[in-house]
Amino acid sequence: MILPIVAYGHPTLKKLAEEIDKDYPGLDELISNMFETMYISSGVGLAAPQVNKSIRLFMVDATPFAEEYPEAADFSKVFINPYILEETGEEWSFNEGCLSVPNVREDIIRKPKITIEYHDRDFNLIEEQYEGVIARIIQHEYDHIEGRIFVDLVNPLRKLLLKRKLNDISTGNIDVDYKMIFPLKSKKKK
Repeated sequence: MILPIVAYGHPTLKKLAEEIDKDYPGLDELISNMFETMYISSGVGLAAPQVNKSIRLFMVDATPFAEEYPEAADFSKVFINPYILEETGEEWSFNEGCLSVPNVREDIIRKPKITIEYHDRDFNLIEEQYEGVIARIIQHEYDHIEGRIFVDLVNPLRKLLLKRKLNDISTGNIDVDYKMIFPLKSKKKK
């Protein structure tokens, strides 16, 4: 089932997400629905807060980057209760976008290597290191469960310049080809 994605300005996007356990109701179905939603929306990652669930869950499928970044080929994972333990290396800029902030792309600076601890779909505890574009996608999705979105990382002047676009997104004054929930969209009377 395709889930609606919450748009910029929705309160769930600003909350620190909560841990879940293996008995979280409907977890397998939620994961399947989130993958379906991510694919139909042409995303490479999707976090639970983006589908209005304030839980520490996200998934990544970096395959669309495989042509330019061979390490991304067939990289598809679910991260439950993840925590980034370390970010290292010389910061680098990469142009990011987000399903919750459609039609906005910005260069974001992040460190290139991460160490992350998480549970997989079977609730095995795993610690792994990633770098490059895979680390970048994970960091972007991780921000969602920490109550941040990528436009929070742009400099204040640039964010001021984006204000009108961000307001249009919050109010639903945009064209998008996937289901969304717009937090400030007014209900028009018939």
